[in-house]
Amino acid sequence: MRRKDREIADRKAIDDIISRCKVCRIALCENGQPYVLPLNFGYDGKHLYFHSANDGKKIEMIKQNNRVGFEFDILHEIITADKPCEWGAKFESVVGSGTAEFIESQQEKSKALRCILRQYGGSFSEFNGLSLSSVVIIRVNIVSISGKEKK
Repeated sequence: MRRKDREIADRKAIDDIISRCKVCRIALCENGQPYVLPLNFGYDGKHLYFHSANDGKKIEMIKQNNRVGFEFDILHEIITADKPCEWGAKFESVVGSGTAEFIESQQEKSKALRCILRQYGGSFSEFNGLSLSSVVIIRVNIVSISGKEKK
């Protein structure tokens, strides 16, 4: 990281930023062409979880290339100035990379969906088999993660 004075190295601080985010952007790549999309997510400290329909562009892309990037951010304030190049922002952000896999087990799908719901303040203890079979769960195993802030 170029600006070491803005680096967040403490994993608890990184986890705190993620806990306050409502959107995770994931980056996929197909034939050298990048594709970024915002998703609802769950986070358990080691993995990111996403839910999806059974088919679609992101599913096909992950099947071809399971390497992903991800990003979270919180914008606190825009800092104005008299000169355009002196404008700035107060922010916190997290970026990282990992490998995506599809979860097949009903038990693991239930666990992942509970994790996603917790991120948004919801909770359910049980999911029926029909709802679990109609949803795809993507787990991203985090390989690298880092944080950055400007206060």
